[in-house]
Amino acid sequence: MEWGAKVAACIERVRERRPLIHHITNLVVTNVTANVTLAVGASPVMAYAPEEVADMARLAQGVVLNMGTLTQEVVEAMMLAGKAAKEAGIPVIFDPVGAGATPFRTSVAHRIIEEVPIDVLRGNASEIACVAGLGGRTRGVDAGDSPSDDLAELTREIARKLETVVVTTGATDYVSDGTRLLAVDNGHPMLTRVTGTGCSATSVIAAFRAVETDGVEASAAALAYYGLAAEKAAEAAGGPGSFQVALLDALYNLTRDVLLQGVRIREPRRS
Repeated sequence: MEWGAKVAACIERVRERRPLIHHITNLVVTNVTANVTLAVGASPVMAYAPEEVADMARLAQGVVLNMGTLTQEVVEAMMLAGKAAKEAGIPVIFDPVGAGATPFRTSVAHRIIEEVPIDVLRGNASEIACVAGLGGRTRGVDAGDSPSDDLAELTREIARKLETVVVTTGATDYVSDGTRLLAVDNGHPMLTRVTGTGCSATSVIAAFRAVETDGVEASAAALAYYGLAAEKAAEAAGGPGSFQVALLDALYNLTRDVLLQGVRIREPRRS
């Protein structure tokens, strides 16, 4: 497959259809994720009240559930929105931020996985392993220790166990549905110096998944697009502050020619 052309086709559909992405997300970075969603061409809505989340989810083309700033009311809102989305055939993207850091976060992550059919699960290795019951420790919302150094096979194993698409993000991102496995090499270390970049990656995945039914291809394409934008932003930035602004600009301005030349998606060889 010519991945540059695939990514270009996906972003063109996002910009043409402007899918509505309903977020129940990290309050620390709500503005950031909303702006990233807009920059790629989708439309964000941030609705948290349990009284309306099910109705809002049914109106959307994608739903993001992000555990960044949890309260019991937020948990119940996530459950309502996730179940309503699945009843309406709308993809749900789950970001288990900080799973493993506290018993509360871990129990919420397990409850969502057990009760809400998830289309894509995205997190760092520690969060993903914790959600799957394979161990892992998380420091706040940062990556902790994972039970395996082989993140590619860990991703495939967890996807097979949970029967969903799993995205493990890091220096190289891995995407699997338990059978297929893709690696995305686009990205830049500056992403780790600005809050909300992981949450924003989840939003971009949701936008791509809203216009692409293949969850593995949608996720890999979204991460390549996001990672390539980060590479371009780092070239223009003098530090984390200007990088954040430059990232929004790059997400908005990436062209088909840049994607054809710069996308780096591959199929890892089994060891």
